[in-house]
Amino acid sequence: ANSQHHPSQKSFLDCIINRHGGSYNSREWIILVATIVMIIRNLVLSAVLAATATAFQPHTPLLSRPSASRNINRPTTKSSNLVMRDYPKPNVEDTDNYRFATEMSNSFKTTLKADASQKKKVAVIGGGLAGLSCAKYLSDAGHEPTIYEARDVLGGKVSAWQDEDGDWIETGLHIFFGAYPNVMNMFDELNIHDRLQWKIHQMIFAMQELPGEFTTFDFIPGIPAPFNFGLAILMNQKMLTFPEKIQTAPPLIPVLIEGQSFIDAQDELSVTEFMRKYGMPERINEEVFIAMAKALDFIDPDRLSMTVVLTAMNRFLNESNGLQMAFLDGNQPDRLCKPMADHVEKNGGKVVLNAPLKEIVTNDDGSINHLLMRSGEKIVADEYVSAMPVDIVKRMVPKKWQNMPYFRQLDELEGIPVINFHMWFDRK
Repeated sequence: ANSQHHPSQKSFLDCIINRHGGSYNSREWIILVATIVMIIRNLVLSAVLAATATAFQPHTPLLSRPSASRNINRPTTKSSNLVMRDYPKPNVEDTDNYRFATEMSNSFKTTLKADASQKKKVAVIGGGLAGLSCAKYLSDAGHEPTIYEARDVLGGKVSAWQDEDGDWIETGLHIFFGAYPNVMNMFDELNIHDRLQWKIHQMIFAMQELPGEFTTFDFIPGIPAPFNFGLAILMNQKMLTFPEKIQTAPPLIPVLIEGQSFIDAQDELSVTEFMRKYGMPERINEEVFIAMAKALDFIDPDRLSMTVVLTAMNRFLNESNGLQMAFLDGNQPDRLCKPMADHVEKNGGKVVLNAPLKEIVTNDDGSINHLLMRSGEKIVADEYVSAMPVDIVKRMVPKKWQNMPYFRQLDELEGIPVINFHMWFDRK
């Protein structure tokens, strides 16, 4: 979802120029920049005064609605001091990306809808979110998808299991950002928006140099992007000094001006290489980029393409509520994957668990003859879709495909192993 980009999406600067009705001359540019500086200065002063006035107000605990995943037979423990609070759903629909996602989704039910003569039987290998969403939209378009999942649970990287105590063990922490237009649109189509618990519009960072201490980027309601992002950074007094913040800004200006074309051109640079090429302070790597790289791809900045980070930042810079995050109100298999699977089956598709793939069997010309399952069953379909993780699909590539340039590119990709630790702080 992060990497999607509408070909006609304009940069923030394009939007300003289009509202103006034409190009700015040099005098108008000076006035525009001066106006923006004055606005930011006044906003900072207002925000600081407001924060000072409210910083020490007592916090009223508000308990969130009960989660469907909580086990009523949990052992009795002393009461927890944890405070859970949900915030109103932000307006994530008022963006070009969301409108494009909605338009594309609707096209499966209209212009791309297959009639009886066009209907195809499709085998989808993998029951993670990619496979489930693929099957969902294929079924919307009138086709007959069947999902084959190797394990006994759907979800892939968002799968979860219950242990002997009834607690859900999840495959890592999963956040839903406002800047996920396809996901937000799908939640709306499945009528499960109420299962998202939205949190305060804020980014929290652990201070590496001060263990146990945290700092935040606070987004003020009503301030449009990208000013809300810039203001949140300027208001923070702990992470970077003011000269370091100024030093960080120039490399991000082309993102605002040129948009995705500049971002795509950075794919040959790692995050670390990009940072040093543009003279960004080393401390931003330690305090920001390491956290972003680990969160996006579980790897260090020197191994992650800067295009990945800038694509996410471009969304956050151009969408006022793009950085606001939500969590599911329960486990992913029940609260998200099941509604997707139910939708597929309601539209005539199928979902098959415990169906691991053994081999993709090809014809002499390299086309697929059938899928050979570990059970010995042969699956024949009109079309085949791989929704498998990269480390698995690399093992499944047929010999006839391995020297094709397209599939040789898989050699450069590697799966990243992840280990999750679950800690409960409300038990003895």
